[in-house]
Amino acid sequence: MKVLLVEDNERVAQFVRKGLSEEGHSVDYADDGRDGLFLAASGLYDVLILDRMLPGGVEGLGIVEALRRSGNRTPILILSALAEVDDRIQGLRAGGDDYLTKPFALGELAARLEALVRRSQGRGILTMLMVADLRMNLLSRKVTRGGEPIPLQPREFKLLEFLMRHADQVVTRTMLLENVWEHHFDPQTNVIDVHVSRLRQKIDERFAPPLLHTVRGIGYRLGVDA
Repeated sequence: MKVLLVEDNERVAQFVRKGLSEEGHSVDYADDGRDGLFLAASGLYDVLILDRMLPGGVEGLGIVEALRRSGNRTPILILSALAEVDDRIQGLRAGGDDYLTKPFALGELAARLEALVRRSQGRGILTMLMVADLRMNLLSRKVTRGGEPIPLQPREFKLLEFLMRHADQVVTRTMLLENVWEHHFDPQTNVIDVHVSRLRQKIDERFAPPLLHTVRGIGYRLGVDA
């Protein structure tokens, strides 16, 4: 899943990002309402996690209402310390799809997100990525090529998901570090090359044509060569 987390509590944000990332999900993050609304409006996410009380001039329910007015139907889980029944009702009536109160268990949060994405399939939410005969199911987290299962480690899955979402585009090492590893390492580090090499063995070694290409001096591209 590609998740947007809008949360101003750094401790909570780190906890959620680390936990979901370890399960192989891609998590973008904003710590105020203005940036959160900007990212959420892009329509690039499978599910949103929104705190209610946010700095930046736009609070959580304001984000929900603005998205729903614009026709954005991305599933939204409201994550808040406001735990009274009236608070939960207000959040759901504003357009939220689920409401989880703090403190919370990460396993329950992940399960609720997965349930939201499953229910949203009928609303046209992206659940499958395809490049040639390479298939990635974002819900079951299964990858196949030519119908043959390809087992991937969580980081490999996340790397391949990013490449598939940017199919036929050149992605730089810096883009991969920031979006797959979520750290600003030196772009010259070989951690990317090692993971790309392992991924290439799994998706290209026994199949044709090759899909994962190195663009010398820049980065990588996933797609069928013309």
